Amino acid sequence: MEPLPQSALFDTRRLQLDVALQLLQQAGALLPDSEPYSAEWLQGVIDALCDLSSRDGLTGLANRRSFEMAMSREVDRVARSGEPALLLTLDIDHFKNINDTYGHMAGDQVIQAVADALKQVVRPMDSVARVGGEEFAIILPNCATAFGATVAERVRERVSELRIEVSPGQVVVVTISVGGAFAPQWVRSSSLLWMERADRQLYRAKAEGRNRACLEPQIDSLVSAEEKGMLFAVTQQEVE
Repeated sequence: MEPLPQSALFDTRRLQLDVALQLLQQAGALLPDSEPYSAEWLQGVIDALCDLSSRDGLTGLANRRSFEMAMSREVDRVARSGEPALLLTLDIDHFKNINDTYGHMAGDQVIQAVADALKQVVRPMDSVARVGGEEFAIILPNCATAFGATVAERVRERVSELRIEVSPGQVVVVTISVGGAFAPQWVRSSSLLWMERADRQLYRAKAEGRNRACLEPQIDSLVSAEEKGMLFAVTQQEVE
């Protein structure tokens, strides 16, 4: 194949990248160390923008959009491999009181401290995200069902040990409520149904007094009507 004539090649210097580069600079992202507007440089800018768009600005954790994509990949993997995966949803207890008492800057400090604690207590293979204001979630692949309660309790305890200095001499102690559910093995499901299961346990933890971890009992981890419908739909397509 003959190369395109020079006149047919797009002049990359015509790209309007000023706003994108300013955004990356403000976020502290490292720009590629190569010739500006070269293919390598442009790829580096694109990669940096993709990483920035998938991260929460306050904590650096994955944001909700990228976390939902990770959940979809994991629930599909569990359906194919049968390996267990645990989803934990977490909520900072009485967070509104922290904002009302100490101010929103202190609230941000608390969110950042909790995020750092979550990153420290999980494995490199686990995915941690901030999915709402004071809400977090964790995907733990290859987490045996026998260890689910232990893992959830370890996360809860790590946050309860925090001593967050929000101003000179003013220390805040926070707790979290945790809900957890395992993705159904060998069954086609969805990230939405998985999240709903974990959220139900989170609501139970709050209703029982907060500062506790509640996991879906294995005996109750049955295939839902929605999941049966998805399974039968796939089976019917394979037959046809």
